[in-house]
Amino acid sequence: MTVAVSAPAEAGVEPVRFATFNASLNRADEGGLLADLSTPDDPQARKVAEVIQRNRPDVVLINEFDYVPGYAAVDAFRDNYLAVSQRGARPVDYPYAFTAPVNTGVPTGFDLDRDGRADGGNDAHGFGDFEGQYGMLVLSRHPIDTGAIRTFQRFRWADMPGATLPDDPATEEPADWYSPEILDVLRLSSKSHWDVPVVVGRRSVHFLVAHPTPPSFDGPEDRNGTRNHDEIRFWADYVTPGHGDYIYDDEGVRGGLPNGERFVIAGDYNADPFDGDSVEAAATMLLSAPRVHDPKPASAGAAVAARQQGGANDEHEGSPWLDTADFGDESPGNLRVDYVLPSRGLPVFGSGVFWPVPGSPLARLNDASDHHLVRVDLFVA
Repeated sequence: MTVAVSAPAEAGVEPVRFATFNASLNRADEGGLLADLSTPDDPQARKVAEVIQRNRPDVVLINEFDYVPGYAAVDAFRDNYLAVSQRGARPVDYPYAFTAPVNTGVPTGFDLDRDGRADGGNDAHGFGDFEGQYGMLVLSRHPIDTGAIRTFQRFRWADMPGATLPDDPATEEPADWYSPEILDVLRLSSKSHWDVPVVVGRRSVHFLVAHPTPPSFDGPEDRNGTRNHDEIRFWADYVTPGHGDYIYDDEGVRGGLPNGERFVIAGDYNADPFDGDSVEAAATMLLSAPRVHDPKPASAGAAVAARQQGGANDEHEGSPWLDTADFGDESPGNLRVDYVLPSRGLPVFGSGVFWPVPGSPLARLNDASDHHLVRVDLFVA
C-alpha cells in the first residue's frame, strides 16, 4: 500500500527511498556467509538480492548479515548478487556501505542464563555462536559521512537511567537477576546501535539503525524482553530533546541527537505495538516519541497471509495490513516488528511492505526471509 502526497515546491526534487530488510543472511558457522557469497549461485542470497532490486531503496539497512572484517562479505554481496540481474530484475549499485563489529558472540565471562556454564551464545553480550553473527549492514546510493558516524556497541545497560532490568522471581529484591559484577560490564545493545549520517544533496539525514534482541528465549525473569524494551527506548531517548544526555558513544562523546537534525529510525525491533511477547508499550514508546512520524507502511499480502494462515493471527489486535514478519501460525503469528520511522518534518511521498499476495508472480520471494522489506519514500530538500 502506498500513500502519495503532493510534491514539494522545489522543482526537480526526487523522493529518497529508505528501507529495512531482515534478510536472514546469517550462517551457522563463522565464514559461512562469505563462502556462500563468494559465488553467484547461493539460492537464498539470490532471492534477497532480487527483493532489493525490485524495491530499489536508495538507503537500506540489512539485518542479520554476518559481520566479516574488511568488507569482504559486503563486497561479495554487491559484486556477485546486487550487481547481477536476478530473474530479470535490474541490477542495483550501492557505492557506499557501512558495517562494523557487533556484540553477538562477544563473551561476557559470566553465566547470564544461569545454566551453570559461562560460555556459549546465551552468555555473550548478544546471542551468537560466533562474534559477528546476525550483524548489520547499511548500503547507500548517497554518500555516507563516515567521519560523523556514531556507534554505541559498548554502552552499558546499567548506564541507562531507570533501566528495565530483569528480576529474579525467587527473591524479594527487584531487578536482581544480574549481579552488580555483571551489570558493571553488560552492554545494552544485543548487536549495536549506529547513527549513520547519509548526505542527500546538501542535507544530512541520520540513519539510526539497530536490531534489538527478540523478547523471548528466556524464563520468568524476562531478561530478553526487558532488554528488548530498553534497546528500543535507547532511540526514543536519543531523538527526544533533553532525554538523551546520559548516552555516550564508543568514542566517549556524550549526548543524543541535537534538536532539529533529520533522522530515519530503521530496523527489526522485534516488538509489535499490539501483539506478541514484547514488554507492554515497548514499540509504542518509540512510535509515540515526540519527533517520530509513523507512516504505517502496509501491504495486501500481509492481510491475505494472516487470513489464510489463521491460528494466532485470528486473535491479534493489530491490523494485519501492517505486519512485516511471517512467524509461526500458532505462536506468535504474523507481527509488525520492522520499522522505517522518519522524523517529523520530512515529507512522506509513499510507503509499503514488500509482501506479494500469495499466488502472485513475485510471491516466490516471500520465503527469502521470515521478514519482509519495509520502505518509506521521503522528500529530503
